[in-house]
Amino acid sequence: MNAHLKGRDLLTLQNYTADELKYLLWMASDLKQRIKHKGEYLPLMQGKSLAMIFEKRSTRTRLSAETGFALLGGHPSFLTTQDIHVGTNESLTDTARVLSSMTNAILARVYNHNDLDLMAKEATIPVINGLSDLHHPLQILADYLTLQEHYGGLKGLTIAWIGDGNNVLQSFMTSAAKLGMHLRIATPRGFEPDLGITKIAEQNSKEYGTKLLLTTDPLEAADSANVLVTDTWISMGQEEEKKERLKAFQGYQITMQTAKSAASNWTFLHCLPRKPEEVDDEVFYSPRSLVFQEAENRKWTIMAVMVSLLTDYSPQLQKPTF
Repeated sequence: MNAHLKGRDLLTLQNYTADELKYLLWMASDLKQRIKHKGEYLPLMQGKSLAMIFEKRSTRTRLSAETGFALLGGHPSFLTTQDIHVGTNESLTDTARVLSSMTNAILARVYNHNDLDLMAKEATIPVINGLSDLHHPLQILADYLTLQEHYGGLKGLTIAWIGDGNNVLQSFMTSAAKLGMHLRIATPRGFEPDLGITKIAEQNSKEYGTKLLLTTDPLEAADSANVLVTDTWISMGQEEEKKERLKAFQGYQITMQTAKSAASNWTFLHCLPRKPEEVDDEVFYSPRSLVFQEAENRKWTIMAVMVSLLTDYSPQLQKPTF
């Protein structure tokens, strides 16, 4: 399985085939084994630089990109809207062209996904989505690596999403079926995922022979699921909706009672930061919770993306079973 991803953008997982997704996970596993467990030094980014544009604050995305790129021998440059002119005195088009002349890749964490599309159109270097209103591909790759490590494979797993129809869910919806995973989704009325992305998920499910359920009942979604997943109910920029959202999401907290409906080997994922109303402490800090392994894997998967898009390096370790 050799995918040729050098020079590509990563804006949404919908643009990547099943083999390409498996290749990225293989690369992440390879880098983690060789660097973390074997202590090898792989300066694959030596002489390269990464422009990191952040419109939204971040813990995991920033740390994983900065430490990961530096660990590979490269130079990351963290840029907020307070540091550069983009959006104020300089157009996104001009910024993309300037960064293309000075760096080797752009990682952007933005409010509006259309800004990423424009940046990718104008840049001559790879553009990586660090989060947008529509997609969060780097998070989902970390989730898949975590499940791969825990279960030994992905095919046949059932993922239950219980929460908001947000960017994290939509990245699951554009990729899970390609890897043979079933999706059971529970969102309150009025908080469903994007209709266009739902249609993509339905098409993927049909093409790859997986099951897709959309419901408003958390227990129905959790039924026989291997993985229970949720996320924040109030994303950055939605603070004014807090009262309305907390009311709408009553009954959506994941608890051990929720888990009684799940499969006997159930696990729990949350991309963090977490609030107690989304999942109680008993589940969040239980042995079934993979959230901190999931958080660490943000680093290895983002490193895999950067290595794949910027070099010709191929994984050296044996390919995992997906």
